Amino acid sequence: MTDRLAATLAAVAGLGPLDRAAMAEAQAKLDQLTKPPGSLGRLEDLVVRLAGITGRADAPLDRRRIVVLAGDHGVTARGVSAYPPAVTPMMVSNFVAGGAAINVLARQVGARLTVVDVGVAADIPATGRGRGGGRLVRARVANGTADLSVGPAMTELQTRRAIDVGLRTVERFTRRGVDVIGIGEMGIGNTTAAAALVAALTDEPAELVTGRGTGVDDDAWDRKVAVVARAVERHRRTADTGPLATLADVGGLEIAGLVGVILGAVAARIPVVLDGYITGAAALVAEALAPGLAPRLLAGHRSVEPGHRIVLERLDLDPILDLELRLGEGTGAALAMGVLASAVAIRDGMATFASAGVPDRE
Repeated sequence: MTDRLAATLAAVAGLGPLDRAAMAEAQAKLDQLTKPPGSLGRLEDLVVRLAGITGRADAPLDRRRIVVLAGDHGVTARGVSAYPPAVTPMMVSNFVAGGAAINVLARQVGARLTVVDVGVAADIPATGRGRGGGRLVRARVANGTADLSVGPAMTELQTRRAIDVGLRTVERFTRRGVDVIGIGEMGIGNTTAAAALVAALTDEPAELVTGRGTGVDDDAWDRKVAVVARAVERHRRTADTGPLATLADVGGLEIAGLVGVILGAVAARIPVVLDGYITGAAALVAEALAPGLAPRLLAGHRSVEPGHRIVLERLDLDPILDLELRLGEGTGAALAMGVLASAVAIRDGMATFASAGVPDRE
């Protein structure tokens, strides 16, 4: 374990439960606004949750960041994806150029986008950074993972280095100032790795946690389920089935990087907005490494991937949105960030009964 990871896990362990005093203060402020108590439903819950995470009843949300981690997967050789691995570097290039869905949504919610190459298997096509394009960080640990269906996807060293990439990413954000971080991913084949991780961590059968990812047909889905089941069975025969070992055995480089981002942000009391299934799998690993971390996370949405429901149940997280998304990239996190911004705007922008001269309840 790296010194940075060990220090981060210690910091998370030292946080304790959500800050109840800050939550009570936030709730009291909401109850003074010119509306019936609780009438704005989950918007009010989100304000209180932000207070508990940050320790501030007036937690700001002005400096918004979305980080997308990218990596390739050797398991694509098994025909588990509708798209070839060459799409990963091409999409990273598109993120930088500003042409992807996440670019549009990040602009819409006023979030800066950072794209981290932690494990892309090929050169990323050169492109100019376009309007709303993401900043590319080159931190490649390896040129993709090995085929998880026949052996470990990563070495322990690669796994720790990828986690460290995520931790260092958060450190850079905190130096420049950040109030909230949304996380996403890009990597052809990564729903297979996520399904294997979730099956290994939850003991759920492969067919329940494996979805259609990029839209595979029935034959490809059958292959995908078989690959996940084989990988999990192989992993269960290994000597070490702890969370780091499981991540190395059946995970992905970008998933490991996401684990680092989650841990680093939680340690710094920065709200983390998860995207879909792959970020949820990373959150399961983070929770296994730092039990009790999950209440400090925000689930941006519920993906149509069937395993995502299981992940959210295990983490006891209610998704902010449910729009039948399955794109990834951080798109669900970005959309949810807009809802969070609205919740904070209500908190800060509405008049109180006293300031508006409106009679409160008797």
